[in-house]
Amino acid sequence: MGETTSIKGFIEASFLDWPGKVASIVFLPSCNLRCPYCHNSGLVLTPDNFEEIPIDGILSGIKKNAGFIDGVVVTGGEPTISKGLFELLERFRLSDIPVKLDTNGTMPEALERILERGLASAVAMDIKAPLTPKEYSRAAGREVDVTAIKESVNLLLNARAEVFFRTTVVPVLHDESAIRRIIREIPGHSLVLQNFRPEDALDPHYRKMLPFEPEDFEKLRGNCF
Repeated sequence: MGETTSIKGFIEASFLDWPGKVASIVFLPSCNLRCPYCHNSGLVLTPDNFEEIPIDGILSGIKKNAGFIDGVVVTGGEPTISKGLFELLERFRLSDIPVKLDTNGTMPEALERILERGLASAVAMDIKAPLTPKEYSRAAGREVDVTAIKESVNLLLNARAEVFFRTTVVPVLHDESAIRRIIREIPGHSLVLQNFRPEDALDPHYRKMLPFEPEDFEKLRGNCF
């Protein structure tokens, strides 16, 4: 069936990764960004250290729990750079398993193809920062073409799929003004804010940083919405 993608992680059931659903989680390796606060740094930097997981075993496990599992979340790393992603999504579709795709939005051509073919019934896109080259590249850890990010945002704003936009809030990168500017880029959609977790951050300097205190994070959220 063409190229097969590498799968480097699997969680049988999660109540957190697809709002309102119980989902299995499939982790694909590697990423084209180097977000300093990324908490999946192993998948990004050393994916070969993770054992390969056969798709057939994953499919049989999901089918076995069909009365309990609502679908599968394909995440990473960055799934849209993985060879064989489309074949993987087709396997899930042929097995009648709904898919939620997590993406950083850097590959709008791949995202458009996925949406056009109906290979994902839900998409969550991480928006790293306000959509200026300097701010976005700082948050992403390398130079980013924000035009591509804007294309992906526009695709999702007009998509028939269920859509989620998310931002991980890091004190040194985000303040109320930054969050409000991100919100203005996604009219008609809500933005999910996630508090930064320093443990296992990709950049060792970020592991020493403190996230927002819970009360400060809630105050930030309240002031932005």
